[in-house]
Amino acid sequence: MSRPLIAILRGITPAEAAPVAAALIEAGIDRIEVPLNSPDPLDSIAVMVQSFGQDALIGAGTVLTRQDVAHVAGVGGRLIVSPNFDSEVIAATKAARMQSFPGVLTPSECFAALKAGADGLKIFPSHLMGIEGLKALRAVLPIGTQVYMVGGVGPKNFADWIAASADGFGLGTGIYTPGLSVADVTARAAEIVAAYDEAVA
Repeated sequence: MSRPLIAILRGITPAEAAPVAAALIEAGIDRIEVPLNSPDPLDSIAVMVQSFGQDALIGAGTVLTRQDVAHVAGVGGRLIVSPNFDSEVIAATKAARMQSFPGVLTPSECFAALKAGADGLKIFPSHLMGIEGLKALRAVLPIGTQVYMVGGVGPKNFADWIAASADGFGLGTGIYTPGLSVADVTARAAEIVAAYDEAVA
């Protein structure tokens, strides 16, 4: 079972990449992004892809340029997540046959991203849109649009967001921060998966 949960591992190092990815996948989170402002992010992505590329969707976050997309594709990443909408980044992502999740907040950005070929929308920061904002947005989005909430989301409010039509979530500091042990990440991931499963039950 693949859950629509993306682990955002900002600050992870290549040495931690394989054990942390293994812990996440074992807990039930098989979508992983390494933000490009992490230490040696391409090395971390490469390590994860080599070890778990068949078991997980692995890629990069904070992707801002076409060059970034090319670098991630070069190490085998298959997921591109950005904090913003950039049509050139989306075009490069799709040309490389990778999944594109640009960051958007306004209706104009949402529709522009979909028109540019995005696979789904990353609403960021989600707390600025809020539950009522998502409900209003969903009323006008094309049926089937994948909407992921990022920023201010977690186990305590999964159910509220899902009730408002959220499809998935990106989870950063709630699942990983530099210095956490693999055991810590495992415990957090297990809590997140349990909360998500309960919210959709």
